[in-house]
Amino acid sequence: MKILKITSIIITVLVSLLVIVYLYYGGFRTIKFTEEEQGGETLVYEEMIGDYGQSPIVQMKIYEALLNEKIETTKGFGIYYDNPKEVEKSKMRSDVGCIAEGLDSAAIAQLAKKYNVKILPKSNCIVTEFPNKGMMSIFIGIIKVYPALEAYCKQQGLEDNSPIMEIYDVPNKKIIYRKFMSWPQ
Repeated sequence: MKILKITSIIITVLVSLLVIVYLYYGGFRTIKFTEEEQGGETLVYEEMIGDYGQSPIVQMKIYEALLNEKIETTKGFGIYYDNPKEVEKSKMRSDVGCIAEGLDSAAIAQLAKKYNVKILPKSNCIVTEFPNKGMMSIFIGIIKVYPALEAYCKQQGLEDNSPIMEIYDVPNKKIIYRKFMSWPQ
């Protein structure tokens, strides 16, 4: 009887901890979308082909390279062109890097000599935000946001084949998800 009681307490504590962790990282957050024009950021990036799970490595590489150029960035990003449900992992395409803010045209031109740099045109997007409290938030965000976004697109009668951008806003501790309603070329 005593073992059963101890086991019950341990299971209750573990489940409670899991619920608290899930809550902390945004797991119970309601996902709400808006449609708005966004863009205009200066992107410093690498084109990547392969597993999207490699994105943090590429982001860190760009971040450190920019620090060596005396450019401090606080936002990373990934633009994901392919749906992982439809495209083989080894063939998925993305642009991954950092958002460079506050640079004049001369500084941007200098960066463009060493890195891929583009100004993301403003475009109509479906947008939502999710808390960013660490890697667990990113995983929970993927599990919660993408199915909700797919359902939203279906409900609104929107095409579901345009790229999605994730912006990791470090100082504001949030992940901004943008689904482009039409991809700006």
